[in-house]
Amino acid sequence: MAAESTPLALPVVPLDDEVVLPGMVVPLDLSDSEVRAAVEAAQAAARDEPGKPKVLLVPRVDGTYAGIGVLGTVEQVGRLADGDPGALIRGRGRVRIGAGTTGPGAALWVEGTRIDESVPDPLPGHAAELVKEYKALATAWLRKRGAWQVVDRVQAIDDVSALADNSGYSPFLTTEQKVALLETTDPVARLKLATQQLRDHLAEQDVAETIAKDVQEGVDKQQREFLLRRQLEAVRKELRELNGEQDGNESDDYRARVEAADLPGKVREAALKEVDKLERSSDQSPEGSWIRTWLDTVLEMPWNERTEDSYDIQGAQSVLDAEHAGLQDVKERITEYLAVRKRRSDRGLGVVGGRRGGAVLALVGPPGVGKTSLGESVAHAMGRKFVRVALGGVRDEAEIRGHRRTYVGALPGRIVRAIKEAGSMNPVVLLDEIDKVGSDFRGDPAAALLEVLDPAQNHTFRDHYLEVELDLSDVVFLATANVLEAIPEALLDRMELVRLDGYTEDEKIVIARDHLLPRQLERAGLQPDEVTIEEGALRKLAGEYTREAGVRTLERSVARLLRKVAAQHELGERELPFTVAEDDLRGLIGRPHHVPESAQEPAERRTAVPGVATGLAVTGAGGDVLYVEASLADPETGAAGLTLTGQLGDVMKESAQIALSFLRSHGAELELPVGDLKDRGVHIHFPAGAVPKDGPSAGITMTTALASLLSGRLVRTDVAMTGEVSLTGRVLPIGGVKQKLLAAHRAGVTTVIIPRRNEPDLDDVPAEVLEKLDVHAVTDVRQVLELALSPATNGAASEVPVAA
Repeated sequence: MAAESTPLALPVVPLDDEVVLPGMVVPLDLSDSEVRAAVEAAQAAARDEPGKPKVLLVPRVDGTYAGIGVLGTVEQVGRLADGDPGALIRGRGRVRIGAGTTGPGAALWVEGTRIDESVPDPLPGHAAELVKEYKALATAWLRKRGAWQVVDRVQAIDDVSALADNSGYSPFLTTEQKVALLETTDPVARLKLATQQLRDHLAEQDVAETIAKDVQEGVDKQQREFLLRRQLEAVRKELRELNGEQDGNESDDYRARVEAADLPGKVREAALKEVDKLERSSDQSPEGSWIRTWLDTVLEMPWNERTEDSYDIQGAQSVLDAEHAGLQDVKERITEYLAVRKRRSDRGLGVVGGRRGGAVLALVGPPGVGKTSLGESVAHAMGRKFVRVALGGVRDEAEIRGHRRTYVGALPGRIVRAIKEAGSMNPVVLLDEIDKVGSDFRGDPAAALLEVLDPAQNHTFRDHYLEVELDLSDVVFLATANVLEAIPEALLDRMELVRLDGYTEDEKIVIARDHLLPRQLERAGLQPDEVTIEEGALRKLAGEYTREAGVRTLERSVARLLRKVAAQHELGERELPFTVAEDDLRGLIGRPHHVPESAQEPAERRTAVPGVATGLAVTGAGGDVLYVEASLADPETGAAGLTLTGQLGDVMKESAQIALSFLRSHGAELELPVGDLKDRGVHIHFPAGAVPKDGPSAGITMTTALASLLSGRLVRTDVAMTGEVSLTGRVLPIGGVKQKLLAAHRAGVTTVIIPRRNEPDLDDVPAEVLEKLDVHAVTDVRQVLELALSPATNGAASEVPVAA
């Protein structure tokens, strides 16, 4: 324990934000009036006493004096290194400050009591450990600073109190920490506090050194990489100069490329902003590669490139006629488009309201009618570039609008890629199979197409990748589809609909002769004069070997025929040139697959028994004939009611109910034995049972089949019908008249019954087809029965077939 001795009267030297511990020797500036007054007072008092002048060094923190000061002796008075007057004072020991007192001079005098800081000898064990630890820590810190002379001095100190006070020289200690050391009077506790402070500082210094080392290593690596890249650039420059290459670094100078490119104003502004970002980013930044890829895409786009339209209207029409037979509707639409473009160009109306004169057409029709190949012919006729975009199976909305460019592997959408591939801003873009577009959790591509195909919006189309406006108003979009109902209504509303309902037999002959046969001759390695196919053979191929709206199967049949001839020639079985006649088809490619009902024997025909009628339907592959079979169950089985088979939809099932209800309520009027309908079950079947069927247009066909069944009168073989029936017997209009009449013509039917309200649709049917069909427009089922049923024979009504 520290003991206190006799009180002393000492002048006070206030130390602002400084602390002096015993054993320290410090210079004080005598320019300070308080310091000078205290030193002069101490010198005046020392004249009457032996020894050196004594002062009391007291820390003053924020205007508050500490409770303990240090007795100091004035060792020397002179001048400091800067020439100002000063005094050298040595700290001798701690003094507890008491009350104020009087003394000579203008200084503040106080009474103080010396504190005894002696420690027992020998030192306790824990104190000796503290001494050893402090010396080790102090030595480590001093060695880092290179103060080797001070290390020996610290090692020579054995007194615990002097060793603890020696830390007052440490520059890293704050004023508060030094005050804490000053006010700790127990030497062992003070040494423990000094050791802890030194330990904490060394730990902080280690962390700081580690951070500084890591930072320095990173800086050194960057500097080294920078230096190597500059050296590599210099080597490449020398190599370019050695190889005689000019403008070697122009490809890397994006700013020069952007300024030299012919870009629209807003696109140029966006590109220059990205160049600024690229110049600020480092070579290692991933953003730099995104920007470079984006700039390359923008610079490759044909922003101001346009092909001149061919305004030779008659020449364009000739090109379309030469490359495609039939398809008059779409040919007329393209001719109208070119005529309007020509007039707008002549009158300086190329851009109206910021929009150019593009077009959006939807070509809807069965497979094989030439929708896809028509797009290339349109581009050829207009003198434009052609690009095909396949949309079948596309499920990701980003395929249309592009990805955000921050994603890895981001690309612009298919529309932008098509424009870039075409190399002009006004190509013909074929959006193939637009009805096959799907949707899932990644978005709906059909919804993304709404802006692309809207003539009122697509002049400011924004791709997610480019994020600049792209003018699509000069593009001719041709969208192809097989099923109209599969196209979303909002998307269909933005397109002009052109229906391609299939070819007549005469058109197929022309297509096969002028287009399919020359192409397949070349693919089979035959010369045009080596194999000739007569027109009769082509007509039989189209009529009996194929039954389709398009010509794909017909082309495969022609290819098969030519392959057979080529193979026989190579085997030495046939000499060339060879002319294929109608009678040669069976020997070359086998029997016909589709024989018209009218060409079959009466007993082999589908309608050779009562209860079978021929209807007409529309499928995704075009029009087709549809047979309806009806039978009555044996009354002994007790199976009453209506049975429907053939995988029918709800609408078709309801049509069967309506047909049966009509006959029950009007059977007597029609002289039909409707009493059989009460106790016997009625079975209606649609063959091809694995194919789903739905729609109201088989209503009169089912009514006719049931009437034939009840009356025993056969349905005429050459008659096919279509129309919806009501409970009162009215025949209501239906859709797809043109496709149904083409199907009837292909099937060899000569008489067709349609609703009266569908009579205007006959204008769309080719004239050569109407010439070969006897079309009856009716308003009532009674007219249908009169036309469709063969004349009654005696006892026919009683001969009602029974289901097996």
